[in-house]
Amino acid sequence: MERNEKGACRPGYVSKQQMKKRKIIPYNPELKELARQLRNNSTLGEVLLWKKLRAKQFGGYDFHRQKPLLNFIVDFYCLALELIIEIDGNSHNRSDVSARDADKEVALKEYDLNVLRFTEVQVRFEMEDVLRKLEAYVKWYDEENGCPPSPLKRGVPAGRGV
Repeated sequence: MERNEKGACRPGYVSKQQMKKRKIIPYNPELKELARQLRNNSTLGEVLLWKKLRAKQFGGYDFHRQKPLLNFIVDFYCLALELIIEIDGNSHNRSDVSARDADKEVALKEYDLNVLRFTEVQVRFEMEDVLRKLEAYVKWYDEENGCPPSPLKRGVPAGRGV
């Protein structure tokens, strides 16, 4: 059964996730234009992953790219999975950028968001491994939130065959 935008596993089923009151995640409106610019100037890794996630191609989940949340812009965000995906390029090896990334994760975790990080190299050259890790996250998330297992099959929206 496909999940709806609020993360419902199926009609009539109430998960732990649904019982929690959805927190509204504020954002800095001044970041909207920068997010638009980032979407128009994506790295190759971001483009490749977006091709796998866009239009609910990954198990029927709705992902957004270059999404402003709090005072940050995250690479990819899925509300239904409470998931943020970050793709780190070479600059993330610098200590000042790593410190900012750590602060960002702490702030986002306060809103019960989970962050998965991949390197640009992983996304460009190990896409199958990246997608397997995303599938593992979905399985973990379902178990943590009392949902029946998702009928996730890469490239096939939930409810359209396994």
